[in-house]
Amino acid sequence: MRSRKAAKPRLSRKGVRLSLSAPANLQTKVQELQLAIARRAHELFDVRGQEHGHDLSDWFQAESEFVYPVSVAMSQSSDCVKLRANVAGFDEREIDVSVEPGRVVILGKKAEPAKGTESGTSEQTGSRPDQFVQVIDLATEVVPERAIVELRAGELTCELPVASKNKTGTAA
Repeated sequence: MRSRKAAKPRLSRKGVRLSLSAPANLQTKVQELQLAIARRAHELFDVRGQEHGHDLSDWFQAESEFVYPVSVAMSQSSDCVKLRANVAGFDEREIDVSVEPGRVVILGKKAEPAKGTESGTSEQTGSRPDQFVQVIDLATEVVPERAIVELRAGELTCELPVASKNKTGTAA
């Protein structure tokens, strides 16, 4: 008699489908992150004795402390815009995506809680940022309600159907 191994749960060929977040909710989170980066950039400015002329380097330094870089590739056909983002290390619970007719926002934040110190305050562990943000402006209007967003093996894919144009040239 043969022994049978329990079947492992399998992902679909495409991966795990993600639900879309409301654009307003993600906009608030992105603004909070940008404000934190701006505060840190100002701290760097102060540390340097408020010497002017380094605003971009201060901003980029602050951004690198808060945000993990994510590469995004985009392709477009007559009926679909496709995005691929390398989000390795993040799972479906840690990624929020919103789709608007002319923009896609992808925000990731690690769910691991920060470790507490003896004084009860929290601190970020490690030297790598634990979040990322990508705001992608689209050249073509898409239909958010028909967007398909999936995560598989560290790659986020978005299939965004292009909004059809009526004879007057406006989106239908």
